Amino acid sequence: MLLKRSLPKVRWQYWVKHWQQIDWLLFCLVVAASMFGGLMILSTELNQPVTDWWWHWLVAGIGSIIALFLARCHYENLIQWHWITYALTNFSLIVVMVAGTSAKGAQRWISIAGFNVQPSEFAKIGVIITLAALLHRRTASTLENVFRALAITAVPWGLIFLQPDLATSLVFASIVLGMLYWANANPGWLILMISPVVSAILFSISWPLSEPIVLIKELTFSPLGVFWAGAMGILGWQTLPWRKFKINAIASFSLNMLGGELGVFAWNHVLKEYQKDRLSVFINPEHDPLGAGYHLIQSRIAIGAGEIWGWGLFKGPMTQLNFVPEQHTDFIFSAVGEEFGFIGCLIVLFVFCLICFRILHIAKTAKDNFGSLLAIGVLSMIIFQLIVNVGMTVGLAPVAGIPLPWMSYGRSAMLTNFIALGIVESVANFRQRQKYY
Repeated sequence: MLLKRSLPKVRWQYWVKHWQQIDWLLFCLVVAASMFGGLMILSTELNQPVTDWWWHWLVAGIGSIIALFLARCHYENLIQWHWITYALTNFSLIVVMVAGTSAKGAQRWISIAGFNVQPSEFAKIGVIITLAALLHRRTASTLENVFRALAITAVPWGLIFLQPDLATSLVFASIVLGMLYWANANPGWLILMISPVVSAILFSISWPLSEPIVLIKELTFSPLGVFWAGAMGILGWQTLPWRKFKINAIASFSLNMLGGELGVFAWNHVLKEYQKDRLSVFINPEHDPLGAGYHLIQSRIAIGAGEIWGWGLFKGPMTQLNFVPEQHTDFIFSAVGEEFGFIGCLIVLFVFCLICFRILHIAKTAKDNFGSLLAIGVLSMIIFQLIVNVGMTVGLAPVAGIPLPWMSYGRSAMLTNFIALGIVESVANFRQRQKYY
């Protein structure tokens, strides 16, 4: 009799022992965000004969199973597979360029069994694993290791940029910066890394204090851009390790001036018209209210119409009448704002803040540098996508094709985020055993 009574307890311990250390709060928050996202997608498609909301929930269910499976696998095994992961990542991106499916002016998808798969989404995981494997052995405390990490990232980043997929390439940049910072890179070096991009913006776009002056054909002079380049020269002089040769200030200044000129060249000859329109309407959406600025204007109207408490689920007029294009994907947050108001938006943002804090806690309590870097890479990816997606729906960031994690519709993005969750949960699951008193 005693043996029979103890069997249920033994069986229960057998099934849960593989997940004793995972962060259940993090897992439940992600699942809740996914379920709520499906509900919002249903609201945007209530009057349309589509079932994206059902696919969203189905993929979320599959992703949850994958995440739980990965959580019980030792994440340390990824170290010995990181070069294979890196090779497969680049191979998939090359296949897209050769035999991919084109849509909306870009070639980003591979058709597999009738489903469109976006390899650039899964490439984020590949880069995180590769960088974590490199930086856990050699930290980013030296420029040599920083340049090695940048060189490794440059290959998949370049392949994605050529698709073209500027939004995903920016996500890559955020992942690299976050992981380098966590790996003890000098913050001044990270500022110098992104400074040429700032110079390109200052040289390319007319600002009240920085009206570009064309000197000779493509050569452009921007007062504010030159001031920024000078400030970066001073930063380089103070932070780079070549102080005795006095070349760091000159190199930093020259790099920013070159970045500014390349920005002008890219604006005139490289960027597609729709990409330039997205950047231009960010400053003045009313410049093209029926074209490039339409998404942003309608999104802001929908969020503003929600006021404090919102219209209620399935009752938002802008959402139900389909005034906001692509609302079930990139602009899902506008549906939340209209139907649940300011309070609903705050709750959603609070949930994402909890998710980010839980991932940060896992990174801080990981048992080794490799696990910590994996978690920080995922955290950098989630934070950047969250800020850009929410920012573009309210007019604080340019419109970019970056989905809201776990809430926007997108099967590849959803699976990528759940794979990332599973890796983070594996880091949590194999921490040093904690004692509870």
